[in-house]
Amino acid sequence: MDTNHLLINARWIVPVMPAGVALEAHALVIEDGRIAAILPQAEAAANYPSASVINRPEHVLLPGLVNCHGHAAMTLFRGMADDLPLEQWLTQHMWPAEGRWVSPEFVRDGAALAGAEMLLSGTTACNDMYFFPDVCAQVMAELGLRATVGMIVIEQPTPWASDVADYFDKGLAVHDQFRGHALVRTAFAPHAPYTVGDEALARIRMLADELEVPVHMHVHETSTELATEDGRRPIARLDELGLINPQLLAVHMTQLTDAEIQLVAERGAHVVHCPESNLKLASGFCPVGRLREAGVNVALGTDGAASNNDLDMLGEMRTAALLGKAVAEDAAALPAAAALEMATLGGARALGLEHEIGSLEAGKSADVICLDLSGTSTTPVYEPLSQVVYAGSRDQVTDVWIQGSPRVVERELQTGNLEDIHARAQGWAKRIRDAANG
Repeated sequence: MDTNHLLINARWIVPVMPAGVALEAHALVIEDGRIAAILPQAEAAANYPSASVINRPEHVLLPGLVNCHGHAAMTLFRGMADDLPLEQWLTQHMWPAEGRWVSPEFVRDGAALAGAEMLLSGTTACNDMYFFPDVCAQVMAELGLRATVGMIVIEQPTPWASDVADYFDKGLAVHDQFRGHALVRTAFAPHAPYTVGDEALARIRMLADELEVPVHMHVHETSTELATEDGRRPIARLDELGLINPQLLAVHMTQLTDAEIQLVAERGAHVVHCPESNLKLASGFCPVGRLREAGVNVALGTDGAASNNDLDMLGEMRTAALLGKAVAEDAAALPAAAALEMATLGGARALGLEHEIGSLEAGKSADVICLDLSGTSTTPVYEPLSQVVYAGSRDQVTDVWIQGSPRVVERELQTGNLEDIHARAQGWAKRIRDAANG
């Protein structure tokens, strides 16, 4: 048997590039962890007669989903302070809880729960912003999930670092630790304009250029953020510091003028849209249609499970598509193909990984997911791409490959012990509940 080639025969393959295409009765050919070809099934069988074969007769193959903004370990705070506006949720609940509970062990167990949830729902790459990024990176690597972890900077002490200099020292140590890793990359992750000063931001700009890493930051998340002491809107301040550039992943961006949209487009910055978190916290609406019309690359993220409350990128994609239409008052403003691109290639572009992941193309890494469309909720299928976006669910994800290696097989996680992951998460919940009850 040819151990170098794997053929996955599927009813449909949606490669994302070219946009809007759905190939029927094709096979994806994987060789040494990379996509070798996409061919009609008969041709693939003839060209690779000794290859291993997986048949998925009522399924669709897609690129792995890219969750471009999250706080993985916050799965352990899921549902802890629901139905509150952002400022109250953050300052009265999340920050105190983090000060009390966050530790390397907390991050290890929360990241494991998040990683398992993401893999089982078709996410193959994530961009994380949280404390103890070294621990998160190690957990994700063990699960076989691609991760970009944030070198956090915030102007207040936390369990991770005592002051700004400490954040930089520890973040750069994480960068060095994972330099050249096959699955883990780093990004600077200043929390937000209102929590990071000019001096730190200027240093981040300099180091991001030097190290060639992204800058991942909450920007214009709510209207409250716009009320600055000097009257400058945060985007104007960031632009003066040189941070509105192709390395920036500006997360949320619910409060934008036409001039700011044009500025972001001209500078080549990326926007990460987190529709469900923004809706739950009533933070506002990201003008996705206008951003895309201006030429801005828009990616998707779930945000953390404490404000979403899940890490379901298929659900996020559907919400983004529907919300984009409502905000633009135009049913064609965000079609299914555009929503899928945001969840795949858009995220890859934002992370500087578009040459490696985000679409099913020969030469790219075989980061692939498979959904079963034979169930009641997705029958019949006229247009598989639209069906995935508007009717598909994470429960239909049957298989996940990253670098051609199986991470989920027939809905079973291959790289972690779910029973142990759940038990550790329940242990944290008991400790937190017991402490709250005195």
